[in-house]
Amino acid sequence: MTASRAKEIKPFIVMEVLEKAQEMEKQGIDVIHLEVGEPDFDIPGCVKQAVATALDEGKTHYTHSLGDPELRQAIADHYLKEYAVRVAMDQIIVTSGSSPAILMALSVLCEQGDEVIISDPAYACYVNFIHYIGAKAVRVPVSSADGFQFHGEDIRDKITARTKAILINSPMNPTGNLLSKESLEMMASLDVPIVSDEIYHGLVYGEKARSILEFTDQAFVLNGFSKRYAMTGLRLGYLIAPKKYIRNLQKLQQNLFICASSTAQKGAIAALTKGGSAVEQMVRVYDERRRYLIARLRQLGFTIPVEPTGAFYVFVDARHLADDSYQLAFDILEKAHLGLTPGIDFGPGGEGYLRFSYANSLEHIQEGLNRLEQYLHNRKEQEQLSS
Repeated sequence: MTASRAKEIKPFIVMEVLEKAQEMEKQGIDVIHLEVGEPDFDIPGCVKQAVATALDEGKTHYTHSLGDPELRQAIADHYLKEYAVRVAMDQIIVTSGSSPAILMALSVLCEQGDEVIISDPAYACYVNFIHYIGAKAVRVPVSSADGFQFHGEDIRDKITARTKAILINSPMNPTGNLLSKESLEMMASLDVPIVSDEIYHGLVYGEKARSILEFTDQAFVLNGFSKRYAMTGLRLGYLIAPKKYIRNLQKLQQNLFICASSTAQKGAIAALTKGGSAVEQMVRVYDERRRYLIARLRQLGFTIPVEPTGAFYVFVDARHLADDSYQLAFDILEKAHLGLTPGIDFGPGGEGYLRFSYANSLEHIQEGLNRLEQYLHNRKEQEQLSS
């Protein structure tokens, strides 16, 4: 008998789109991938060299469960330089990607039946993490009209005696929007622990991403190297937490994950200390793609009230085409050979939307939107014939 907590986890729909696209590719069909949020860049050269050196020198064994001390100090130095925030080394736990960090942070905050407030829409996996530990996700609707900002009165209305965390993400997946300084200040004043997913920090265009630690030291920060440094396959993240939680977080790490990859941690030290120019180049390329994608989507009739200025996503209202985003995304995949993520993957508030990822070349983005334009033309012709 399969345990209910495993059976009740919902699928990650973007992966189902990707897997369907991969099946089509095996049949010889050319598919443009604008569904997945994975950088198409190679890892910086300094990271490659550091990992290779670690392998050559035999640095392939367990590290301290909290992480390599040199890396933890580099992370602390990074937060001081980037945000003028002082973080002690012993507040940092290096993890195998940011997903274990999410699981551990929620595990030390929540008992069975407790509540975690999230936005609607929000990153698809948040709800599954919350439900897996026995807590309840409480959704707060946010609107594209004001850049998907949290509003203080809406969050306050959702806070109960069982509220143990507010989980935020800025720049946000799926919308690409940043939370404002005012929103972060407001949440920091609510006397509820904030769990801030800052994995897309560094990938911003014309704005500055603000860390929740600039507004409160009673917060948990999730971050890592997958997005900013294109190190997805090296699976490395970290959690910054108030000191009173560290010992229990460490015990979770020891039992569930032992430690993060020793060689990946050496690569991460190089990324933080030498990888800045590579990131700057990636950001310039992403921004070119972002501006092209927004302009072209608007030409195709999609509404984008507030331009996204972070991550590598554009989240557009497609309800003028269909109310069922799942069916629409798969219809576009099958007929236009273009992979997009249906908005329903991100919660009820995402229904009717489509997420476009520009973590792909400008050439592929242009071709994908050409295919979408032809799809929309064919769809309009069919509607006219049937009317």
